[in-house]
Amino acid sequence: MRPFSYHRPTDLAQAAALLESGDDVAALAGGHTLLPAIKSRLRAPDGLVDLSAIPGLAGIREDGDRLLVGAMTRHADVATSPQVAAHCRALARLAGGIGDPQVRNRGTLGGSIANNDPAADYPAAVLGLAATVHTSQRRIEADDFFQGMFTTALEPGELVTAVAFPRPLAAGYGRFAHPASRYALVGVFVARFAAGVRVAVTGAGAGVFRWMAAENCLSGSFDLGSVAGLVPDEADMNGDIHASAPYRAHLCSVMLGRALADCAASS
Repeated sequence: MRPFSYHRPTDLAQAAALLESGDDVAALAGGHTLLPAIKSRLRAPDGLVDLSAIPGLAGIREDGDRLLVGAMTRHADVATSPQVAAHCRALARLAGGIGDPQVRNRGTLGGSIANNDPAADYPAAVLGLAATVHTSQRRIEADDFFQGMFTTALEPGELVTAVAFPRPLAAGYGRFAHPASRYALVGVFVARFAAGVRVAVTGAGAGVFRWMAAENCLSGSFDLGSVAGLVPDEADMNGDIHASAPYRAHLCSVMLGRALADCAASS
């Protein structure tokens, strides 16, 4: 590991200035993606900007009819929060299944969605729940935030500050996890609102995506029978040493069923 500078700003303006300095400087939240990348020499930044000393970036609170979760809020805090459980039990359950206890006690919501790993869990919840991502510069709807593998709408120097989750009528998450990494080979998040149903899939493709065919079926009849036999196009699925494209397509159907069962259990 080559030498790098370390910065611990105390406000967003300082952090943004460091990130826009022109050097290869990386933002450090929980570190569970960045630090392994540095150790394996996939990343070699000139400096790290530690966000942990910036006030107001962690915490959970009601914001009208939405639940506002700070970007630096740890997965473990989301998993165990009575506010989250009351607002959307599926979100708390999703957070409680991320990684292992070490990851859940250091990893953050903001870090997860800013990295946008195609097999991460949180992007499925953010997209499935039609959440709004608050940043240091603006607010971005979930449909516009995720833009493919490890890519988001964030501009250089722009930081996630919080995510606002609307309250669903029902929500559930079904995930088939890799036994070693605990990343999702396929995860399906279903959320029902008065205006319709949203279905977000992670782990299966190049990035999190909405499964429109499933949404259309479930908006007409919100039950397992309406999506019986529904499988996404194999051409849109990842195929690798962990799972073939046809297997991932099949898992989408199975995890959709589990997500719907989770909806029924939480209602």
